[in-house]
Amino acid sequence: MEQIPLNVRTADGKVHRFTVEVARTEQQQQQGLMNRQSLAPDRGMLFPYAAPREASFWMKNTLIPLDMIFIRPDGTIARIEENTVPLSLEPVSSLEPVSAVLELAGGRSAELGIKAGDTVSWPR
Repeated sequence: MEQIPLNVRTADGKVHRFTVEVARTEQQQQQGLMNRQSLAPDRGMLFPYAAPREASFWMKNTLIPLDMIFIRPDGTIARIEENTVPLSLEPVSSLEPVSAVLELAGGRSAELGIKAGDTVSWPR
């Protein structure tokens, strides 16, 4: 998968830099981070959408906890589902239309102080 730089700017002006894999195709989005044993703290996966939509994910075959960051069309974070439960079939929803979802290692958002309302940017 393509890898790109991605930045998250927090309300206090800090910028956190990540390198993320981009799941662009339906097949890549269905696979996501399934069957991975680990995810480095400065890595992640981005799921961009051509048009904003409500997004829903599950953790089937996902072996590690993740933070799911739901991103509005303007780049602001709508919500964060922290430390999702590995292997769970419970849906995790954006609760509103989003243009992308960012997955980071579980607990990373809290560790870095990333919250709803912060902004996410990447080359589109």
